[in-house]
Amino acid sequence: MLNEIYDLFIDLDAKEEQLDFPVLYTNAKAGTASTSASQPGTDLKLLFDAILETIPAPAGDSHATLQVLVANLDYSDYLGRLAIARVVNGTLKTGEEVGIAKLNGSLEKVRITKLFSFSGLKRTDIVETELGDIVAVAGVEGITIGETITNAETPAPLAVIAIDEPTIAMQFTINTSPFAGRDGQYVTSRNLRERLQKELLTNVSLKVEEAANTDTFKVMGRGELQLSILIETMRREGYELMVGKPEIITRRDAKTGKLMEPTEKLVIDVPENFVGVVIEKLGARKGQMTRMHNHGYGRVRLEFSIPSRGLIGLRSELLTDTRGTAVLNSIFEGYSEWLGEIPHRLTGALISDRPGATTAYALWNLQERGELFVGPGEAVYEGMIVGENAREVDLDVNAVREKKLTNMRASTADEAIRLIPHKALSLEQAIEFIEDDEFVEVTPKSLRLRKKILAANRRPRKGAVPAGVES
Repeated sequence: MLNEIYDLFIDLDAKEEQLDFPVLYTNAKAGTASTSASQPGTDLKLLFDAILETIPAPAGDSHATLQVLVANLDYSDYLGRLAIARVVNGTLKTGEEVGIAKLNGSLEKVRITKLFSFSGLKRTDIVETELGDIVAVAGVEGITIGETITNAETPAPLAVIAIDEPTIAMQFTINTSPFAGRDGQYVTSRNLRERLQKELLTNVSLKVEEAANTDTFKVMGRGELQLSILIETMRREGYELMVGKPEIITRRDAKTGKLMEPTEKLVIDVPENFVGVVIEKLGARKGQMTRMHNHGYGRVRLEFSIPSRGLIGLRSELLTDTRGTAVLNSIFEGYSEWLGEIPHRLTGALISDRPGATTAYALWNLQERGELFVGPGEAVYEGMIVGENAREVDLDVNAVREKKLTNMRASTADEAIRLIPHKALSLEQAIEFIEDDEFVEVTPKSLRLRKKILAANRRPRKGAVPAGVES
Protein backbone atom coordinates (compact mmCIF):
# COMPACT_ATOMS: atom_id res chain seq x y z
CA MET A 1 0.00 0.00 0.00
CA LEU A 2 2.84 2.40 0.79
CA ASN A 3 4.36 1.77 -2.65
CA GLU A 4 1.01 2.66 -4.25
CA ILE A 5 1.02 5.97 -2.34
CA TYR A 6 4.50 6.73 -3.68
CA ASP A 7 3.28 5.88 -7.21
CA LEU A 8 0.33 8.26 -6.74
CA PHE A 9 2.62 11.09 -5.61
CA ILE A 10 4.89 10.49 -8.61
CA ASP A 11 1.87 10.53 -10.97
CA LEU A 12 0.89 13.89 -9.43
CA ASP A 13 4.39 15.28 -10.17
CA ALA A 14 5.20 15.72 -6.47
CA LYS A 15 8.52 17.35 -5.53
CA GLU A 16 11.30 15.43 -3.80
CA GLU A 17 10.66 17.05 -0.42
CA GLN A 18 6.99 16.07 -0.70
CA LEU A 19 7.96 12.43 -1.14
CA ASP A 20 9.85 12.51 2.17
CA PHE A 21 6.76 12.22 4.36
CA PRO A 22 6.42 10.49 7.74
CA VAL A 23 4.41 7.26 7.86
CA LEU A 24 2.12 6.47 10.80
CA TYR A 25 -0.27 3.58 11.28
CA THR A 26 -3.45 4.67 13.04
CA ASN A 27 -6.65 3.02 14.21
CA ALA A 28 -9.41 5.61 14.39
CA LYS A 29 -11.81 3.27 16.19
CA ALA A 30 -9.31 2.43 18.91
CA GLY A 31 -7.77 5.93 18.94
CA THR A 32 -4.16 4.80 18.54
CA ALA A 33 -1.18 5.73 16.37
CA SER A 34 2.12 3.93 15.88
CA THR A 35 5.21 3.99 13.66
CA SER A 36 4.95 0.22 13.11
CA ALA A 37 2.11 -1.72 11.57
CA SER A 38 2.84 -4.74 13.80
CA GLN A 39 2.96 -2.81 17.09
CA PRO A 40 -0.17 -0.72 17.75
CA GLY A 41 0.18 2.38 19.86
CA THR A 42 -1.66 3.46 22.99
CA ASP A 43 -2.94 6.93 22.00
CA LEU A 44 -2.86 9.56 19.22
CA LYS A 45 0.02 11.62 20.63
CA LEU A 46 2.36 10.48 17.83
CA LEU A 47 -0.09 11.73 15.19
CA PHE A 48 -0.51 15.17 16.78
CA ASP A 49 3.25 15.54 17.28
CA ALA A 50 3.85 14.61 13.62
CA ILE A 51 1.34 17.26 12.50
CA LEU A 52 3.11 19.96 14.54
CA GLU A 53 6.57 18.91 13.33
CA THR A 54 5.76 18.34 9.65
CA ILE A 55 3.13 20.89 8.65
CA PRO A 56 4.67 24.39 8.48
CA ALA A 57 3.11 27.35 10.29
CA PRO A 58 1.12 29.82 8.17
CA ALA A 59 3.35 32.07 6.09
CA GLY A 60 2.74 35.81 6.33
CA ASP A 61 3.01 38.75 8.69
CA SER A 62 0.34 39.70 11.21
CA HIS A 63 1.64 43.30 11.22
CA ALA A 64 1.57 43.72 7.43
CA THR A 65 -1.26 45.23 5.34
CA LEU A 66 -4.50 43.32 5.80
CA GLN A 67 -5.10 40.65 3.16
CA VAL A 68 -8.01 38.21 3.60
CA LEU A 69 -8.90 36.13 0.52
CA VAL A 70 -12.52 35.00 0.06
CA ALA A 71 -12.56 31.34 -1.00
CA ASN A 72 -16.17 30.26 -0.34
CA LEU A 73 -19.63 31.60 0.46
CA ASP A 74 -22.43 30.73 2.86
CA TYR A 75 -25.78 32.27 3.74
CA SER A 76 -27.63 32.95 6.97
CA ASP A 77 -31.29 33.98 7.23
CA TYR A 78 -30.30 36.38 10.01
CA LEU A 79 -26.94 37.72 8.84
CA GLY A 80 -27.25 37.49 5.05
CA ARG A 81 -24.29 36.44 2.92
CA LEU A 82 -21.25 35.07 4.76
CA ALA A 83 -17.80 35.21 3.18
CA ILE A 84 -15.58 32.28 4.21
CA ALA A 85 -12.02 33.52 3.88
CA ARG A 86 -8.42 32.86 4.89
CA VAL A 87 -6.26 35.45 6.65
CA VAL A 88 -3.09 35.74 4.55
CA ASN A 89 -1.59 38.87 6.15
CA GLY A 90 -2.59 41.32 8.85
CA THR A 91 -5.33 41.15 11.49
CA LEU A 92 -9.07 41.58 11.00
CA LYS A 93 -11.26 42.90 13.84
CA THR A 94 -15.00 43.14 14.45
CA GLY A 95 -16.33 46.64 13.79
CA GLU A 96 -13.30 47.61 11.68
CA GLU A 97 -13.78 49.55 8.45
CA VAL A 98 -12.09 47.71 5.57
CA GLY A 99 -11.98 47.81 1.80
CA ILE A 100 -13.27 45.07 -0.50
CA ALA A 101 -11.09 44.76 -3.61
CA LYS A 102 -13.77 43.81 -6.17
CA LEU A 103 -13.19 41.63 -9.22
CA ASN A 104 -13.63 44.62 -11.54
CA GLY A 105 -10.74 46.48 -9.85
CA SER A 106 -12.81 48.89 -7.74
CA LEU A 107 -12.60 49.29 -3.95
CA GLU A 108 -15.73 49.23 -1.78
CA LYS A 109 -15.53 50.41 1.85
CA VAL A 110 -17.57 48.43 4.40
CA ARG A 111 -17.68 47.77 8.14
CA ILE A 112 -17.33 44.24 9.52
CA THR A 113 -20.31 43.49 11.77
CA LYS A 114 -19.47 39.96 12.89
CA LEU A 115 -16.60 37.47 12.71
CA PHE A 116 -16.82 33.73 13.25
CA SER A 117 -14.22 31.01 13.53
CA PHE A 118 -14.94 27.30 13.09
CA SER A 119 -14.88 24.69 15.84
CA GLY A 120 -15.78 21.42 14.18
CA LEU A 121 -19.09 22.06 12.43
CA LYS A 122 -20.04 24.98 14.68
CA ARG A 123 -19.33 28.70 14.29
CA THR A 124 -18.08 30.65 17.29
CA ASP A 125 -17.98 34.44 17.64
CA ILE A 126 -14.52 36.03 17.71
CA VAL A 127 -13.33 39.62 18.02
CA GLU A 128 -9.97 39.36 16.26
CA THR A 129 -8.35 36.95 13.82
CA GLU A 130 -4.92 35.32 13.86
CA LEU A 131 -2.61 34.63 10.94
CA GLY A 132 -3.80 31.67 8.85
CA ASP A 133 -7.29 31.58 10.37
CA ILE A 134 -10.26 30.40 8.32
CA VAL A 135 -13.07 32.77 9.26
CA ALA A 136 -16.63 33.62 8.27
CA VAL A 137 -17.21 37.35 7.73
CA ALA A 138 -20.74 38.79 8.05
CA GLY A 139 -22.12 42.15 7.01
CA VAL A 140 -20.66 42.39 3.51
CA GLU A 141 -23.39 42.38 0.86
CA GLY A 142 -22.42 41.42 -2.68
CA ILE A 143 -19.02 39.94 -1.78
CA THR A 144 -18.01 36.94 -3.88
CA ILE A 145 -15.25 34.38 -4.29
CA GLY A 146 -11.87 35.73 -5.37
CA GLU A 147 -12.28 39.17 -3.80
CA THR A 148 -9.88 40.45 -1.10
CA ILE A 149 -10.74 42.08 2.21
CA THR A 150 -7.92 44.59 2.68
CA ASN A 151 -6.96 47.92 4.27
CA ALA A 152 -9.31 50.69 3.18
CA GLU A 153 -6.54 53.33 2.98
CA THR A 154 -3.66 51.25 1.58
CA PRO A 155 -5.32 48.38 -0.30
CA ALA A 156 -3.24 45.38 -1.37
CA PRO A 157 -5.49 42.95 -3.28
CA LEU A 158 -4.39 39.35 -3.80
CA ALA A 159 -4.51 37.41 -7.07
CA VAL A 160 -8.08 36.57 -8.06
CA ILE A 161 -9.27 32.96 -7.81
CA ALA A 162 -10.41 31.79 -11.24
CA ILE A 163 -13.87 30.18 -11.30
CA ASP A 164 -14.66 27.82 -14.16
CA GLU A 165 -17.43 28.97 -16.47
CA PRO A 166 -20.66 26.91 -16.68
CA THR A 167 -20.65 24.25 -19.39
CA ILE A 168 -24.12 22.65 -19.03
CA ALA A 169 -27.54 24.32 -19.19
CA MET A 170 -30.97 22.91 -18.27
CA GLN A 171 -34.48 24.30 -18.47
CA PHE A 172 -36.28 24.52 -15.11
CA THR A 173 -40.01 25.18 -15.33
CA ILE A 174 -43.15 24.83 -13.21
CA ASN A 175 -44.95 21.50 -13.11
CA THR A 176 -47.86 21.57 -15.58
CA SER A 177 -48.77 17.88 -15.56
CA PRO A 178 -52.24 16.64 -14.56
CA PHE A 179 -50.72 15.55 -11.23
CA ALA A 180 -49.28 18.99 -10.39
CA GLY A 181 -49.70 20.13 -6.79
CA ARG A 182 -50.40 16.68 -5.32
CA ASP A 183 -47.07 16.23 -3.52
CA GLY A 184 -45.22 19.54 -3.40
CA GLN A 185 -45.55 22.56 -1.15
CA TYR A 186 -43.90 25.06 -3.54
CA VAL A 187 -45.32 24.85 -7.05
CA THR A 188 -45.48 28.38 -8.53
CA SER A 189 -42.96 30.23 -10.69
CA ARG A 190 -42.48 32.76 -7.87
CA ASN A 191 -41.42 29.95 -5.52
CA LEU A 192 -39.05 28.59 -8.17
CA ARG A 193 -37.54 32.03 -8.87
CA GLU A 194 -36.96 32.77 -5.17
CA ARG A 195 -35.30 29.38 -4.58
CA LEU A 196 -32.94 29.81 -7.54
CA GLN A 197 -32.05 33.35 -6.44
CA LYS A 198 -31.24 32.03 -2.97
CA GLU A 199 -29.00 29.36 -4.49
CA LEU A 200 -27.06 32.05 -6.37
CA LEU A 201 -26.08 33.65 -3.05
CA THR A 202 -23.83 30.71 -2.17
CA ASN A 203 -23.23 28.88 -5.45
CA VAL A 204 -21.11 31.20 -7.58
CA SER A 205 -20.51 28.63 -10.34
CA LEU A 206 -24.24 28.66 -11.09
CA LYS A 207 -25.97 31.13 -13.43
CA VAL A 208 -29.70 31.65 -13.97
CA GLU A 209 -31.40 33.37 -16.90
CA GLU A 210 -35.11 33.95 -17.31
CA ALA A 211 -36.59 32.75 -20.59
CA ALA A 212 -39.20 34.57 -22.68
CA ASN A 213 -41.77 32.44 -20.88
CA THR A 214 -41.92 33.78 -17.30
CA ASP A 215 -42.45 30.24 -15.94
CA THR A 216 -39.16 28.91 -17.35
CA PHE A 217 -35.57 29.49 -16.19
CA LYS A 218 -32.32 28.54 -17.89
CA VAL A 219 -29.99 27.21 -15.17
CA MET A 220 -26.31 26.87 -16.10
CA GLY A 221 -23.76 24.92 -14.07
CA ARG A 222 -20.44 23.14 -14.20
CA GLY A 223 -21.86 19.75 -14.99
CA GLU A 224 -24.75 17.34 -14.95
CA LEU A 225 -23.94 16.22 -11.38
CA GLN A 226 -24.04 19.75 -9.96
CA LEU A 227 -27.48 20.41 -11.46
CA SER A 228 -28.74 17.00 -10.33
CA ILE A 229 -27.72 17.80 -6.75
CA LEU A 230 -29.60 21.11 -6.94
CA ILE A 231 -32.75 19.39 -8.27
CA GLU A 232 -32.58 16.67 -5.60
CA THR A 233 -32.13 19.29 -2.87
CA MET A 234 -35.14 21.24 -4.12
CA ARG A 235 -37.43 18.21 -4.26
CA ARG A 236 -36.47 17.31 -0.67
CA GLU A 237 -37.37 20.86 0.37
CA GLY A 238 -40.89 20.41 -1.06
CA TYR A 239 -40.57 21.89 -4.55
CA GLU A 240 -42.31 20.62 -7.66
CA LEU A 241 -40.76 21.37 -11.05
CA MET A 242 -39.97 19.98 -14.48
CA VAL A 243 -36.51 19.89 -16.05
CA GLY A 244 -35.47 19.45 -19.67
CA LYS A 245 -32.60 17.72 -21.41
CA PRO A 246 -29.09 19.01 -20.52
CA GLU A 247 -27.56 21.21 -23.22
CA ILE A 248 -23.95 22.21 -23.84
CA ILE A 249 -23.04 25.91 -23.71
CA THR A 250 -21.10 26.68 -26.90
CA ARG A 251 -19.46 29.86 -28.16
CA ARG A 252 -17.93 31.26 -31.34
CA ASP A 253 -14.20 31.84 -31.70
CA ALA A 254 -13.65 35.59 -32.12
CA LYS A 255 -10.90 35.15 -34.72
CA THR A 256 -11.97 32.18 -36.82
CA GLY A 257 -15.73 32.26 -36.24
CA LYS A 258 -15.72 28.49 -35.61
CA LEU A 259 -18.13 26.89 -33.17
CA MET A 260 -16.32 25.95 -29.94
CA GLU A 261 -17.46 23.55 -27.23
CA PRO A 262 -16.15 22.84 -23.68
CA THR A 263 -13.92 19.81 -23.17
CA GLU A 264 -13.02 17.84 -20.06
CA LYS A 265 -10.01 15.88 -18.92
CA LEU A 266 -11.42 12.50 -17.92
CA VAL A 267 -9.47 10.04 -15.76
CA ILE A 268 -10.80 6.49 -15.44
CA ASP A 269 -9.37 3.74 -13.20
CA VAL A 270 -10.63 0.36 -14.34
CA PRO A 271 -9.65 -3.34 -14.14
CA GLU A 272 -7.53 -4.60 -17.04
CA ASN A 273 -10.25 -6.84 -18.48
CA PHE A 274 -12.59 -3.85 -19.03
CA VAL A 275 -10.11 -1.58 -20.84
CA GLY A 276 -11.48 -2.48 -24.29
CA VAL A 277 -15.07 -1.75 -23.25
CA VAL A 278 -14.10 1.67 -21.88
CA ILE A 279 -12.09 2.68 -24.96
CA GLU A 280 -14.94 1.62 -27.25
CA LYS A 281 -17.52 3.56 -25.20
CA LEU A 282 -15.37 6.72 -25.09
CA GLY A 283 -14.57 6.51 -28.81
CA ALA A 284 -18.25 6.69 -29.68
CA ARG A 285 -18.49 9.84 -27.55
CA LYS A 286 -15.63 11.61 -29.38
CA GLY A 287 -13.14 10.91 -26.57
CA GLN A 288 -9.42 10.89 -27.43
CA MET A 289 -7.11 8.87 -25.19
CA THR A 290 -4.06 10.91 -24.12
CA ARG A 291 -2.45 8.50 -21.67
CA MET A 292 -2.68 4.92 -20.42
CA HIS A 293 -0.79 3.71 -17.35
CA ASN A 294 -0.82 0.14 -16.02
CA HIS A 295 -0.05 0.15 -12.31
CA GLY A 296 0.82 -3.54 -12.36
CA TYR A 297 -1.73 -4.68 -9.78
CA GLY A 298 -4.70 -5.39 -12.05
CA ARG A 299 -6.01 -1.86 -12.63
CA VAL A 300 -5.28 0.54 -15.47
CA ARG A 301 -5.54 4.35 -15.47
CA LEU A 302 -6.86 5.86 -18.71
CA GLU A 303 -6.86 9.58 -19.47
CA PHE A 304 -9.09 11.09 -22.16
CA SER A 305 -9.86 14.47 -23.62
CA ILE A 306 -13.60 14.44 -24.24
CA PRO A 307 -16.34 16.99 -25.03
CA SER A 308 -18.43 17.88 -21.98
CA ARG A 309 -21.57 16.61 -23.75
CA GLY A 310 -19.88 13.21 -24.05
CA LEU A 311 -20.05 12.85 -20.26
CA ILE A 312 -23.85 13.05 -20.16
CA GLY A 313 -25.06 9.59 -19.22
CA LEU A 314 -21.54 8.13 -19.32
CA ARG A 315 -21.15 7.30 -15.64
CA SER A 316 -24.14 4.98 -15.38
CA GLU A 317 -23.24 3.22 -18.65
CA LEU A 318 -19.64 2.60 -17.61
CA LEU A 319 -20.64 1.38 -14.16
CA THR A 320 -22.98 -1.10 -15.85
CA ASP A 321 -20.38 -2.21 -18.43
CA THR A 322 -17.62 -2.61 -15.81
CA ARG A 323 -19.86 -4.18 -13.16
CA GLY A 324 -19.45 -1.21 -10.85
CA THR A 325 -15.64 -1.31 -10.77
CA ALA A 326 -14.82 1.86 -12.76
CA VAL A 327 -13.77 5.06 -10.96
CA LEU A 328 -14.33 8.27 -12.97
CA ASN A 329 -13.05 11.80 -12.35
CA SER A 330 -13.18 14.80 -14.68
CA ILE A 331 -12.02 18.41 -14.68
CA PHE A 332 -12.65 21.29 -17.06
CA GLU A 333 -9.89 21.46 -19.69
CA GLY A 334 -10.87 24.28 -22.04
CA TYR A 335 -12.66 24.86 -25.36
CA SER A 336 -12.03 23.08 -28.64
CA GLU A 337 -13.61 23.02 -32.08
CA TRP A 338 -17.01 21.32 -32.37
CA LEU A 339 -16.40 17.61 -32.99
CA GLY A 340 -19.73 16.70 -34.59
CA GLU A 341 -22.88 15.03 -33.37
CA ILE A 342 -22.82 12.36 -30.66
CA PRO A 343 -25.69 9.84 -30.82
CA HIS A 344 -27.78 10.09 -27.65
CA ARG A 345 -30.69 7.67 -27.54
CA LEU A 346 -31.35 5.26 -30.37
CA THR A 347 -34.64 3.98 -28.96
CA GLY A 348 -38.13 5.43 -28.70
CA ALA A 349 -40.49 5.72 -25.76
CA LEU A 350 -43.62 3.88 -24.69
CA ILE A 351 -46.17 6.62 -23.95
CA SER A 352 -49.47 6.23 -22.11
CA ASP A 353 -52.37 7.25 -24.35
CA ARG A 354 -54.93 7.71 -21.55
CA PRO A 355 -55.14 8.42 -17.80
CA GLY A 356 -55.77 5.80 -15.14
CA ALA A 357 -53.99 3.24 -13.00
CA THR A 358 -51.71 0.69 -14.64
CA THR A 359 -52.80 -2.94 -14.54
CA ALA A 360 -50.71 -6.11 -14.51
CA TYR A 361 -52.68 -7.39 -17.51
CA ALA A 362 -51.83 -4.34 -19.63
CA LEU A 363 -48.16 -4.30 -18.59
CA TRP A 364 -47.86 -8.04 -19.30
CA ASN A 365 -48.82 -7.34 -22.91
CA LEU A 366 -46.46 -4.34 -23.13
CA GLN A 367 -43.29 -5.81 -21.63
CA GLU A 368 -42.36 -7.55 -24.89
CA ARG A 369 -42.27 -4.09 -26.55
CA GLY A 370 -39.37 -2.90 -24.44
CA GLU A 371 -38.33 -2.06 -20.86
CA LEU A 372 -41.00 -0.66 -18.51
CA PHE A 373 -40.49 2.17 -16.02
CA VAL A 374 -43.72 1.65 -14.06
CA GLY A 375 -45.27 -1.24 -12.15
CA PRO A 376 -48.90 -2.27 -11.69
CA GLY A 377 -51.21 0.05 -9.73
CA GLU A 378 -49.35 3.28 -10.55
CA ALA A 379 -51.29 6.37 -11.64
CA VAL A 380 -50.46 7.57 -15.17
CA TYR A 381 -51.75 10.28 -17.49
CA GLU A 382 -51.87 10.85 -21.24
CA GLY A 383 -48.40 11.75 -22.53
CA MET A 384 -46.53 10.15 -19.61
CA ILE A 385 -43.62 7.88 -20.59
CA VAL A 386 -44.11 4.41 -19.10
CA GLY A 387 -41.17 2.62 -20.74
CA GLU A 388 -38.47 2.49 -23.39
CA ASN A 389 -39.44 1.10 -26.78
CA ALA A 390 -37.09 -1.48 -28.28
CA ARG A 391 -37.41 0.28 -31.66
CA GLU A 392 -36.48 3.82 -32.69
CA VAL A 393 -40.06 5.14 -32.90
CA ASP A 394 -42.28 6.43 -30.09
CA LEU A 395 -45.31 4.24 -29.41
CA ASP A 396 -48.56 5.28 -27.74
CA VAL A 397 -49.83 2.38 -25.62
CA ASN A 398 -52.70 1.53 -23.31
CA ALA A 399 -51.15 0.80 -19.91
CA VAL A 400 -54.44 0.79 -18.00
CA ARG A 401 -56.36 -1.87 -19.94
CA GLU A 402 -58.22 -4.41 -17.83
CA LYS A 403 -58.97 -8.02 -18.68
CA LYS A 404 -62.57 -8.41 -19.83
CA LEU A 405 -64.65 -11.02 -18.05
CA THR A 406 -66.90 -13.29 -20.11
CA ASN A 407 -69.25 -16.18 -19.42
CA MET A 408 -67.06 -18.51 -21.50
CA ARG A 409 -63.94 -19.89 -19.82
CA ALA A 410 -61.11 -21.70 -21.55
CA SER A 411 -58.65 -24.02 -19.84
CA THR A 412 -55.96 -21.34 -20.14
CA ALA A 413 -58.17 -18.38 -19.23
CA ASP A 414 -56.69 -17.86 -15.76
CA GLU A 415 -52.98 -18.19 -16.51
CA ALA A 416 -50.78 -16.53 -13.92
CA ILE A 417 -49.41 -13.19 -15.14
CA ARG A 418 -45.65 -12.94 -14.60
CA LEU A 419 -44.18 -9.47 -14.97
CA ILE A 420 -40.54 -8.71 -15.54
CA PRO A 421 -39.42 -6.32 -12.76
CA HIS A 422 -39.66 -2.74 -14.04
CA LYS A 423 -36.72 -0.31 -14.03
CA ALA A 424 -37.22 2.46 -11.45
CA LEU A 425 -35.14 5.34 -12.79
CA SER A 426 -33.10 7.52 -10.46
CA LEU A 427 -32.96 11.28 -11.03
CA GLU A 428 -29.64 11.06 -12.88
CA GLN A 429 -30.88 8.19 -15.08
CA ALA A 430 -34.09 10.08 -15.88
CA ILE A 431 -32.16 13.21 -16.90
CA GLU A 432 -29.84 11.14 -19.07
CA PHE A 433 -32.76 9.35 -20.77
CA ILE A 434 -34.92 12.25 -21.96
CA GLU A 435 -34.79 13.84 -25.41
CA ASP A 436 -35.42 17.43 -26.51
CA ASP A 437 -39.21 16.96 -26.61
CA GLU A 438 -39.43 15.44 -23.12
CA PHE A 439 -39.42 16.56 -19.47
CA VAL A 440 -38.58 14.98 -16.14
CA GLU A 441 -41.36 15.77 -13.69
CA VAL A 442 -39.82 16.11 -10.22
CA THR A 443 -41.93 16.09 -7.04
CA PRO A 444 -41.00 15.31 -3.40
CA LYS A 445 -42.45 11.80 -3.74
CA SER A 446 -42.21 10.90 -7.44
CA LEU A 447 -40.10 11.09 -10.59
CA ARG A 448 -42.00 10.85 -13.87
CA LEU A 449 -41.02 11.16 -17.51
CA ARG A 450 -43.41 12.90 -19.90
CA LYS A 451 -43.63 14.45 -23.33
CA LYS A 452 -43.70 18.24 -23.53
CA ILE A 453 -46.90 17.97 -25.59
CA LEU A 454 -49.18 15.54 -23.77
CA ALA A 455 -51.97 15.09 -26.35
CA ALA A 456 -51.06 12.33 -28.81
CA ASN A 457 -52.92 13.97 -31.74
CA ARG A 458 -50.88 17.19 -31.34
CA ARG A 459 -47.49 15.62 -30.76
CA PRO A 460 -45.02 14.87 -33.60
CA ARG A 461 -44.02 11.25 -33.31
CA LYS A 462 -40.34 10.33 -33.05
CA GLY A 463 -39.20 8.49 -36.16
CA ALA A 464 -42.31 9.44 -38.14
CA VAL A 465 -41.79 10.46 -41.77
CA PRO A 466 -42.91 14.10 -42.38
CA ALA A 467 -45.67 14.68 -44.90
CA GLY A 468 -44.43 14.88 -48.49
CA VAL A 469 -41.22 12.96 -47.78
CA GLU A 470 -40.75 9.49 -49.19
CA SER A 471 -39.51 6.82 -46.80
